[in-house]
Amino acid sequence: MVERGEFKGKPLLVIKRDENDQYPFSFGLGKARLILENIDEIRKFVEEAESK
Repeated sequence: MVERGEFKGKPLLVIKRDENDQYPFSFGLGKARLILENIDEIRKFVEEAESK
């Protein structure tokens, strides 16, 4: 579940496991760019961690 919001007038993306998620993952444009720039390393990290 993904929602859009804002923090101090800046755009924010909020990712939740479900509607009742008490600790969602939220980030703004700067972190979104970092995630996109490093998406291959993030995928590699997940694959390696799940294979253990």
